[in-house]
Amino acid sequence: MTVPLPAPRDPAAYRVAVVCLGNICRSPIADVVIEQRLAEAGLSGSVTVESFGTGPWHVGEPMDERSARVLREAGYDATRHRGRQVTAEHAGRFDLVLGMDHANVTDLVALLPGDAERILRFRDLDPEGPGDVPDPYAGGPEGFTSTLAVVERTADALVDRLGDTLPVREPTA
Repeated sequence: MTVPLPAPRDPAAYRVAVVCLGNICRSPIADVVIEQRLAEAGLSGSVTVESFGTGPWHVGEPMDERSARVLREAGYDATRHRGRQVTAEHAGRFDLVLGMDHANVTDLVALLPGDAERILRFRDLDPEGPGDVPDPYAGGPEGFTSTLAVVERTADALVDRLGDTLPVREPTA
């Protein structure tokens, strides 16, 4: 069963947030990959992506070097990210909020209760099936590589679905 994407709040732009615990591993990887896939599909003018953590520990910091390394090795630009925390002030701002795991989703629903119908687990859109994106932070490099693989196939599915429903627009300067 395909999980439906929430309708855009504003037909001129679709806003996506990707959220993990600290905003230095999983959600920055997803942000970078989705943005590149959107650009390749001609949708970067129609869709914006932002990443956040549910916790405050890494606000203002770059992504974990292991995340940046796996992205660079796969040909992505990992230089622009700085850690941010999602807060209640973000309520009503996004069309789709994707938590990387069940705990992130639970935290997001509590923090953004009015947006609960717009909050999904990232892998709810994974063509290989739903589940959590495992947190690679405490592990070795292979965890970051497998996280990237999950993110890439799920990002492809997300962008395909957005492309089926949104107009292609060039980004504005």
